[in-house]
Amino acid sequence: MKIAIIGTGYVGLVTGTCLAETGNDVVCVDIDAEKVDKMRNGILPIYEPHLDILFERNIKANRLQFTTSLDEGLEHGDIIFLALPTPEDENGSADLSYVLEVSQEIGKRIKEYKVIVDKSTVPVGTAEKVKAVIAKYADCEFDVVSNPEFLREGFAVDDFLKPERIIVGSSSERATDLMRKLYGPFVRSGNPIIIMDEKSAELTKYAANSYLATRITFMNEIANYCEKVGADVDKVRVGMGTDSRIGKRFLFPGIGYGGSCFPKDVKALLNAGKDKNYDFQILNSVIEVNQKQKKILIPKIEAHFSNNLNGKNIAIWGLAFKPETDDIREAPSMDIMNALLEKGAKLTVFDPEAMHNIEKRFGNRLTYANSMYEALENADALVICTEWSIFRSPSFSKVKELLTAPVIFDGRNLYSVEEMVKEGFKYVSIGRKETK
Repeated sequence: MKIAIIGTGYVGLVTGTCLAETGNDVVCVDIDAEKVDKMRNGILPIYEPHLDILFERNIKANRLQFTTSLDEGLEHGDIIFLALPTPEDENGSADLSYVLEVSQEIGKRIKEYKVIVDKSTVPVGTAEKVKAVIAKYADCEFDVVSNPEFLREGFAVDDFLKPERIIVGSSSERATDLMRKLYGPFVRSGNPIIIMDEKSAELTKYAANSYLATRITFMNEIANYCEKVGADVDKVRVGMGTDSRIGKRFLFPGIGYGGSCFPKDVKALLNAGKDKNYDFQILNSVIEVNQKQKKILIPKIEAHFSNNLNGKNIAIWGLAFKPETDDIREAPSMDIMNALLEKGAKLTVFDPEAMHNIEKRFGNRLTYANSMYEALENADALVICTEWSIFRSPSFSKVKELLTAPVIFDGRNLYSVEEMVKEGFKYVSIGRKETK
């Protein structure tokens, strides 16, 4: 099938590449000429595991092409995916200006039947708005479909190629048939393509992300309470997770959630409720608790240094909002680093993939290490912000040798308390007892 992808951000690039992998002929459109030129030459603008292999293979096979011409993309594609930014505006709502501007241009240009697919995360009612804008200018038939993405950064390729479910919001049988044909190769194992109305499809994405953010936040509150009463959140988590009604996933406490989806989507749903005079009280609490959780380690670090961080050397392991990505949007590491810098600490940081993005934000306010161990040299303490696998089994003897004192503040509970006692560290984590 002939596909056009408008927008080559994270979602658009993964979508286009994975659709090309199943034999579709894909043209990706982006207004950034420099970015398009790099992609034509096989240079990926994002880090995502395994995407590079598919990207290079499909460019060589001429199934994946890039252009700055919207006309070229629209002429090529029978199905047009809108994978455009929907950034948070001043009041927390999703900004649809990019989506609606492109919709207007689509309406002016299409000459034959097309299926326009909202792939971006958009508020309820967006499909109606897109349809109205296109209809104002178009002289041919078209359909607008809501097809939200459920891609986890770090696992996006696998999530696209082997989806748990595919949501298609459409009232058109013609469009639905085309979407079933397009996604058929991805659900051969029997996972469902779920057809529903456009508004329900749009809300499904917000509801799913907001619920997951709520689970994370709930466990963070339980962890904070564990510290007050002397309970162990790991034991509580395991006890909860074995209940089939609850399950094991998204029960790990830490220093809060971040990224491009959860923070933005929770706020967008909250504000969408306000537009309809509905108060999502739970989501208000989720946002408030998560903001506090991002800095939950700061008082503990201050207490260790007798409330004087001025001139202290602190090592930071992990800068991305989660492992297996270079994305630092809303990353808890940034809240922690800003707080430590404000208190006069000197920071040496390391992350396997996100260093370049952090350097754009922080510049020479940080020292950038070439390895996880280099970051520890002459540091007075280590703070762990992201649970990259390379941090899970370090040489503790080497860590102790490089630090001026054996002190670890672990925002992701990577190590067992018992192991840290045995290794002789002062170890402070989330929801568990503190070692001395």
